Amino acid sequence: MAEIPLYFVDLQDDLDDYGFEDYGPDCDNMRVTAFLDIPGQDNLPPLTRLEKYAFSENTFNRQIIARGLLDIFRDFSNNEEDFLMVMEIVVRLSEDAEPTVRTELMEQIPPIAIFLQENRSDFPVVLSEYLIPIVVRYLTDPNNQVRKSSQEVLLILLEQDLIFQHDIENKVCPILLQLSAPDSDDEYKAEAVSIICKMASMLSKSTVERLLLPRFCELCGDGKLFQVRKVCAANFGDICHAVGQEATEKFLIPKFFELCSDAVWGMRKACAECFTAVSHSSSPGVRRTQLSPLFIRLVSDPCRWVRQAAFQSLGPFISTFANPSRAGLYLREDGALNIRPLTQDFNSGFASGSPAPSSGGNTSPASLTSSAKPVQREPELPVEGTSAKTSNVPHIGSSSDGPAENPVESSVSAGAELTRLSPETSAFPKLSDNNDFPISSYPGSDSWACPGNSEDVFSHFLYWRTPLPDISKDLELLLSEAGPQEDYCSRPGVVHNNCVARSEIQKVLDSLQEHLMNDPDVQAQVQVLSAALRAAQLDSVNEPESKPTAGLNEVSISDPSSASDNQITLSASSSQNELFVARILQSTDPGEPRNGTSDHLETDQRQDPTLLEENESKLQDIIPQPLLDQYVSMTDPARAQTVDTDIAKHCAYSLPGVALTLGRQNWHCLKDTYETLASDVQWKVRRTLAFSIHELAVILGDQLTAADLVPIFNGFLKDLDEVRIGVLKHLYDFLKLLHEDKRRDYLYQLQEFVVTDNSRNWRFRYELAEQLILILELYSPSDVYDYLMHIALKLCADQVSEVRWISFKLVVAILQKFYSNSESALGLNFINELIIRFRHCSKWVGRQAFAFICQAVVSKECVPVDQFVEHLLPSLLSLASDPVPNVRVLLAKALRQMLLAKAYFRNAGNPHLEVIEETILALQSDRDQDVSFLYGLK
Repeated sequence: MAEIPLYFVDLQDDLDDYGFEDYGPDCDNMRVTAFLDIPGQDNLPPLTRLEKYAFSENTFNRQIIARGLLDIFRDFSNNEEDFLMVMEIVVRLSEDAEPTVRTELMEQIPPIAIFLQENRSDFPVVLSEYLIPIVVRYLTDPNNQVRKSSQEVLLILLEQDLIFQHDIENKVCPILLQLSAPDSDDEYKAEAVSIICKMASMLSKSTVERLLLPRFCELCGDGKLFQVRKVCAANFGDICHAVGQEATEKFLIPKFFELCSDAVWGMRKACAECFTAVSHSSSPGVRRTQLSPLFIRLVSDPCRWVRQAAFQSLGPFISTFANPSRAGLYLREDGALNIRPLTQDFNSGFASGSPAPSSGGNTSPASLTSSAKPVQREPELPVEGTSAKTSNVPHIGSSSDGPAENPVESSVSAGAELTRLSPETSAFPKLSDNNDFPISSYPGSDSWACPGNSEDVFSHFLYWRTPLPDISKDLELLLSEAGPQEDYCSRPGVVHNNCVARSEIQKVLDSLQEHLMNDPDVQAQVQVLSAALRAAQLDSVNEPESKPTAGLNEVSISDPSSASDNQITLSASSSQNELFVARILQSTDPGEPRNGTSDHLETDQRQDPTLLEENESKLQDIIPQPLLDQYVSMTDPARAQTVDTDIAKHCAYSLPGVALTLGRQNWHCLKDTYETLASDVQWKVRRTLAFSIHELAVILGDQLTAADLVPIFNGFLKDLDEVRIGVLKHLYDFLKLLHEDKRRDYLYQLQEFVVTDNSRNWRFRYELAEQLILILELYSPSDVYDYLMHIALKLCADQVSEVRWISFKLVVAILQKFYSNSESALGLNFINELIIRFRHCSKWVGRQAFAFICQAVVSKECVPVDQFVEHLLPSLLSLASDPVPNVRVLLAKALRQMLLAKAYFRNAGNPHLEVIEETILALQSDRDQDVSFLYGLK
């Protein structure tokens, strides 16, 4: 009804014909149908007059009736016969030939429905028999405006839960299915699918899945009208959320693949925009094996607009892989970030990827280096068609201390970890070192190849691994040529028997079968082990000689250094080949044959070992590696030219979510990207990082924050004001995460916030004062006195009143800090400083500020009463003789609202009571009317 007066501005002349000259835009309280209550020349009763005007030949009369239906129902709802007659009039009026009348009628249905729900016991019957049929009929109205109004009303009624389930299934859904049928009009079909998508979230899951989902899937493949497919693509995520995970994977994911491959680029762009919502409704297995490769296709789409939308959704899509049990971080319902510590295995060396001590008690330098950067692999599907040269059985088992409890850091055993490290930390040690051999030199090394029963060894994260190359025969041949200096290698456990390994893999496969249907991670593990088993069988039959073995045989035993170099090259090529195979698996659709891996083996062997180490330092197992590779590439300047000039900003915006997903243990994957963004030439990119650096600090923890974020934070402090404001708004949140010694380094730098590039940017200083109020708790009273107090006094003298008023609250907080920590001497010094600066200020604004500070001190009770009476009250009462009335007005308010409300100041034993009463009398007889009026109300 709020828009009615505006409508009547244009129709004032028509209203004048009825004798209501005063019925204009200002008559908000007048009923629209008030003319029905005034006897006219016809001398008809109100209800008969209603019927007369409802079917008048004058269109305006019918509009007035339609617009005033709510008031009419209020007047006639008490009498049952009158109510039914009004309902009949509404039904007849809904068939009016004038579209404006039908539109006015439709706009009144939601408030009428609410009124009837509150006042009629038979509301369900009335709504079902009279109002819902009107709404449904208007969905097929030939007038576009009437249809739009009915669509909006339908959604409003559904949102407010005013339509009952029976009417939804038998009246609303059938008409929508009819309008969206293949032979329906194109315009009606596009509107119907839009309504279906919007109302899906308001209906029950069973209703959507049973009545609307089949038609939606059919419309996704509509080849006649691309607008229909585009609406489906734009709302795909809402439908997935409405029907749940099972129906999404069974019915919607195949349709989503079709839309992502649509010939119209607008469809693919819409799919990229809703990709995150679809991922939320999918299981982890589908998300990893199906949606991830599909998203990589969108990122590489030939259309720039599709790539742009895909890169904007890349960060949010990665965040759907978040798993608190693996990342150690989770969000509470209130949005706060909590840390869930990851329990480490008793043998921390195995859990973190560090090697266990060898039998000789020594550890190689290469192994020490490897403990700093453990490499973790992505659990992907096995490679089909790989030769025995590049795949072999993984040695699976549990450590002597029991199964590892950390799902991230303990995902791979120490022996396998050493095999997959960079060349400098390869599992192939130098021949001259007798204490560096892996696997065999570990205590109880046989347990790695011979797991116990399935109940003891089964775990979701211990049994996946990219197949490792079989180097046992090469190692045996090399050691036999090396001579007597490697005699100790003939001990049991050095060379693993292939047959034994195959039997152990089969045992693990049998133990995993019972979990195969419930866990997608287990499915991936079974496929990896199956491929490894086939590769081991081929190896036992064919026993091909690999190129690395030939290379080693050609090494002269008289040149140990040359042999060592070749061994490093072998390990590097093996690790690089694993990396290449994993990338191929992650970037192709599941189920496709993956041949040709061995074709790249020779190329990978020639790669630079330093490049290999750099690549492996970016590996993790939380999300598919190609997604992370695409994400970190968003900082590439070439992306800004070929995709979007704001791509770096989108990368910065989603970086905290990606970091939360990966967890702090994988921060090394994003560190370089974050540093690149922090030095971006666009200030809006740096500004985005500045606004979220406090959240990233929570994710990374105090150690990584001090090492990697503090230098960037310091750079932001010296940046443009547009960047500094991001740091300033969350200054307290960031500083509280630092250690006390690191936090004290910023005491002096806080003064730099007072100076801004533009002195008119007063909101910057206002924000500083607000943050300082919070920051006080982080520092000792002496630090507050030496550093923060001077900033507060400077802000109290700011030219902008808003900054001054918030600074006065900061001053009160500082006094409370001193006295709550029993630092009365610092508090007294600060009070004396306030008296000098404000009570005796030459400007009346300063003296007025002193009155406000005193009022706030009493209100917050931050200073003991005796201290206030002794040091502040005399100076406050002396303002009664101030020449400026504004100062005396604030003094009067302080005395009346605060001081006299305290029992102490009204106590007869108060030595200053007489002075207070004299001051009050002086204010009551003040020559200024504002001052005297304020105390005259007492």
